[in-house]
Amino acid sequence: MLVIKQYNRQRAVEYAKRYAFSQNPVFGNFRGIGGNCTNFVSQSIYAGSCVMNYTKTYGWYYVSLDDRAPAWTGVDYFYNFMTTNTGVGPFGRAVSLDMAEVGDVIQLAKNDGGYYHTLLIVGFEGEDPLVAAQTDDAYARPLSTYTYDYSRNIKIDGVRLEVEDVTDCFDSVYNGIAIIPTGAR
Repeated sequence: MLVIKQYNRQRAVEYAKRYAFSQNPVFGNFRGIGGNCTNFVSQSIYAGSCVMNYTKTYGWYYVSLDDRAPAWTGVDYFYNFMTTNTGVGPFGRAVSLDMAEVGDVIQLAKNDGGYYHTLLIVGFEGEDPLVAAQTDDAYARPLSTYTYDYSRNIKIDGVRLEVEDVTDCFDSVYNGIAIIPTGAR
């Protein structure tokens, strides 16, 4: 059964702060082969969710350089996964910038090339989001210092995870038959 847990925005930001200027050794690095920005933001969101979606091709996961979903490292694939995911893992929706908060995502685009850069919001300076990124390493860099033509924003609404379906206790307890133990004691 799928249940929803809260996305831990603070952990995502803490992770981004730690690794904005260095590489976590458990993840590959895509600098020079398309960029590392979406990989870095995926790592940050994973730190705040601790759930991956291992659906081949259409999921969001990283096992190794050779075993990962396109959504883990690809700007458009990431957006599509996060905004349409109805299975396990983090999920979100496209929002206006004024609805975005710390731990959410901004993607930048150019008129002549589409979306090219993924950023994690780590704070705000007035109305200007402060972002973390890799490839062009940054932490708490004002969005207003980037050159881009348009952007889109992804609010991470929560995280779905699969839990064991526990036998329903209502009938048993209601009718005075038995207590059905669930979970750890």
